[in-house]
Amino acid sequence: MLTIQIPIAEKIIRTVAVYAMIVVLFRLSGKRGLAGVNTFDVVVIFLLSNVVQNAVIGPDNSFLGGAVGAVTLMVVNAAVTRWLARDPRAARLLEGTATVVVAKGKLRERALRRLALRPSEIEHAVRLQNGDGISDIAEGRLEPDGQLILTLKTAQQGATRDDIEALRARLASIEDLLTVLVARRHDGKGS
Repeated sequence: MLTIQIPIAEKIIRTVAVYAMIVVLFRLSGKRGLAGVNTFDVVVIFLLSNVVQNAVIGPDNSFLGGAVGAVTLMVVNAAVTRWLARDPRAARLLEGTATVVVAKGKLRERALRRLALRPSEIEHAVRLQNGDGISDIAEGRLEPDGQLILTLKTAQQGATRDDIEALRARLASIEDLLTVLVARRHDGKGS
């Protein structure tokens, strides 16, 4: 159970190599693979983990060998995450850039086809952000992490606290003016 059956260095190299291969595969599969996990994606993830298991652990089934592989994965992932946070060029290379899928209320069909996104998925995202339809969207981007970011057109956006405060201030000034007018009218009748 605690006897490592292959050299630790080999175990680490195998784990890093498999990690790099999976990163490349996900990068090549595109943002759509991360946008929304469906049943097929879950099946692929389960099978992928099983397929690469032996590449990571080799002929070593020991607890200690598994622990070395797990720790290596966690350390490599933490290092890559920190590297991507500090280096925008590396992030662009490994993660890609955002893709505009909606512009000025219109779907970009070519981008949708390339990303394998269905218009119904965009419609669903619009509804989640309180829009009534694609025509309400100023811009929609699929980010490298798979998130769909939609910006509603200005006319479709809800009122902010500042908007409400500005309206309150205007209403208060109108009330003040009305009070003055009523007082003048009352004073004019009373004389």
